[in-house]
Amino acid sequence: MICVCIGRGRHRHMRAEHAHLVEQGAKLVELRLDYISGEVNLKRLLDNRPGPVLISCRRPADGGKWSGSEAERLVLLRSAIAEGADYIDLEDDVASSIPRYGKTKRVISLHDFTKTPDDIEQIHARLASLEADIVKLATMANRPHDNVRMLNLIKNSDVPTVAMCMGDMGTPTRVLAAKFGAPFTYATFHHERALAPGQLSFKQMTEMYRYQEITENTEIYGVIADPIGHSMSPLIHNAGFSESNLDKVYLPFRVPREELVQFLKDCPAIGVRGLSVTIPHKESVLAHCTKVDRAVQGIGAANTLVFQDGEILGYNTDYRAAMDSLSEVMKLPANDKPLSGSTALLLGAGGVAKAIAYGLIRRGAKVFVAARNTARANVFAEDLGCSAVEWDSRHTINAAILVNCTPIGMHPNVDETPYDKNRLRPTMTVFDTVYNPEQTLLIKHAKEKHAEVVTGVDMFIRQAALQYQYFTGKPAPNQLMRDVLKRTIGPAKY
Repeated sequence: MICVCIGRGRHRHMRAEHAHLVEQGAKLVELRLDYISGEVNLKRLLDNRPGPVLISCRRPADGGKWSGSEAERLVLLRSAIAEGADYIDLEDDVASSIPRYGKTKRVISLHDFTKTPDDIEQIHARLASLEADIVKLATMANRPHDNVRMLNLIKNSDVPTVAMCMGDMGTPTRVLAAKFGAPFTYATFHHERALAPGQLSFKQMTEMYRYQEITENTEIYGVIADPIGHSMSPLIHNAGFSESNLDKVYLPFRVPREELVQFLKDCPAIGVRGLSVTIPHKESVLAHCTKVDRAVQGIGAANTLVFQDGEILGYNTDYRAAMDSLSEVMKLPANDKPLSGSTALLLGAGGVAKAIAYGLIRRGAKVFVAARNTARANVFAEDLGCSAVEWDSRHTINAAILVNCTPIGMHPNVDETPYDKNRLRPTMTVFDTVYNPEQTLLIKHAKEKHAEVVTGVDMFIRQAALQYQYFTGKPAPNQLMRDVLKRTIGPAKY
């Protein structure tokens, strides 16, 4: 089940929200009494309720809004039990003062908004001893490894356990709870009203992650990055898995640079089968691959990992996706050096720039790279066998192909461009790897100058489709993935 948290200020709004969620398929809701303005009328909330409820009333120390006295709060919790609430949430420090009564199931909970304690197993045992039907632990994830500890706690517990890590780093615990045996997980009633850090909405949980279909056999895939919140990869890969009716789920994993080694060690323990890799890990993952393809060797960066038979296989789908996108727009001939005599200017010196430079050089282009970090651009040029140019001198290169590999122009900074509009020419091909928005200011300027353009959406969908094929062994539903992405990043968002 998904327990959907409702926090509304008026009784009728809370009842209406409950009824609406039941219509949408919710099997359990949490009514947060601490959100109600004024005196709480339990009969009004519980009589003729449309489905089972879990009652909670949180103090500020536990992430709640209760402003009354503690004595009043305890009376309210006891009254909810007497009125026949299906579940009652009791914090560990008050559980022993509220006796079991009737059929109400006791959820004994602890919240830690700063960390995931080292002694989490001992804390769990203490909560279980307080006549718990269900133990609930919600702690802040400060490391990706905290997720593994929480999921193992669920799996190894004799008492039904709902355990999750809060914050964007803790998202995997919310989605994978069912795979590891939790009786339910939590979601909020609306994506703009998260009642706990990192909480997903009921719609996200059911539509994007298909939570109610996840079982112990569900295969796990994901994207690793830091930051992670902007990634559209979970949206399009999960849409592809759903379209093909595959028992797989794709998650966002926020992995800080210093946590990469431990995270990769943990992947087999939680059943990760494949990963998309982006900033800042495309180069550093190579040290952990047991095999890589020829493109990865030449580029020095991987954006795809597959865990197979104890090995970590590294691939680079950015390279093929970028070259296929350029070839289609430029109508390049099918020979080894279709870009001989052409000059290309790359803006940026990160992993995606390396992949595109490698492809352009192999196809005969003369490549220049300009980055705001001059030292990084020089190392890049030496590694790839191209030429570096100062960022402030980028407009002096007479390039037939211009490729933006920086985040300049990405949402929300949509009014920025990395290249002067007046230096663009109709004979150029302008390629922007930014895909949100698709029509960046650079792309708009290029179209105004009647230049050929390649958008970041073209490349993003192609590289994701290749990853999908590595993950599943099946062709990707390219058009579906493109449609899902375009609906999400469309102009209506801005």
